[in-house]
Amino acid sequence: MMVLTHIAVGFLLAAPVAAAQPALGVPAAAGALVGGGAPDIDLLVGTHRRTLHYPVLGWVGAVPAVVIAAVTPTALTVFVGVGAAAAAVHSTSDVLGAGDELRPWERTTTAAVYDHHAGRWWRARYVIPYDGSPADLAVAAAAAAPALVVYDGVVRWLLAALLALGAVYSLLRRRLVPYFERVV
Repeated sequence: MMVLTHIAVGFLLAAPVAAAQPALGVPAAAGALVGGGAPDIDLLVGTHRRTLHYPVLGWVGAVPAVVIAAVTPTALTVFVGVGAAAAAVHSTSDVLGAGDELRPWERTTTAAVYDHHAGRWWRARYVIPYDGSPADLAVAAAAAAPALVVYDGVVRWLLAALLALGAVYSLLRRRLVPYFERVV
């Protein structure tokens, strides 16, 4: 899935916080943005979907962080709780997509995300055929919808801009491969 979908899912986690405690909405949104996007930094450093993706071990940190945020809701605990949960969901949900390849629609690898605990790659499920697919964009839009209703101002505009960027990426995804090949 595209990183923008993961960020939108992070905002899906942040929306109930913002609805229940508007004063903590911005820290929740920041956690969604950071946690939803951070695992994909391993596109640039390390091995993508292995170096910073923790589909099992990520929950070891996320669950206590969410509990602490629920029991002691402060800007910091909410930021960390939503961020850790968004990162864990990101890492785990990559199994629903394609393998890590430039042309995932060709299905040349089934390695979706690395499970550090078991020491093996999880097999791609292809529920989302590839990053930037129309299904991927639909998931991003559906995940972002509650946050677009709950938030206003800068956060709403930021999320709308991210969705617009995702739509452009989705339209161009297959045509971008030659440019990605030069970088990778």
